[in-house]
Amino acid sequence: MEQSDNGRFEIRYVRQEEAEEAAEVERRCFPPNEACTPERMKRRICVASDFFLVAIDPLKGRMAGFVNGIATSETKLRDEFFTDESLHDPNGPNVMILGVAVLPEWRGQGLARELVSRYYSLQRERKRKKLVLTCLEDKVRMYEKFGFQDLGKSGSAWGGETWHEMEAVIR
Repeated sequence: MEQSDNGRFEIRYVRQEEAEEAAEVERRCFPPNEACTPERMKRRICVASDFFLVAIDPLKGRMAGFVNGIATSETKLRDEFFTDESLHDPNGPNVMILGVAVLPEWRGQGLARELVSRYYSLQRERKRKKLVLTCLEDKVRMYEKFGFQDLGKSGSAWGGETWHEMEAVIR
């Protein structure tokens, strides 16, 4: 357990019993065509809980946000990563970030930045090579501020959207 930089949140790995709460955070942060279903969230946590960091507000005793992903030897994020947890290779050199979510009431306080920064540090300790994510055009600038490079339009069509592929090389 670690406190966040501002001391407000407990940042730690997700617990199996928090799958429903994580799915609810996802539901509140993403439109239905993009959000992970509760069933998939449970499977994802079951397979890759050590690739899933949560921020818990100790005052309210609930999840304020999270970042999660899976490891792979692949270098591009494809739609199947969102639905097929068997693609997770714990020894893969790259991490596909499948979700960064912060509830609306906690946005604008640096929590997404802190979660991504902690995630980056964790993957650096694990000797990973890069983090890859996709985002909508209106989030490109935010992820660039977090250290990601915009690689242009992604091959992903998840949720029927046009995505930008973003990459952070781990040093």
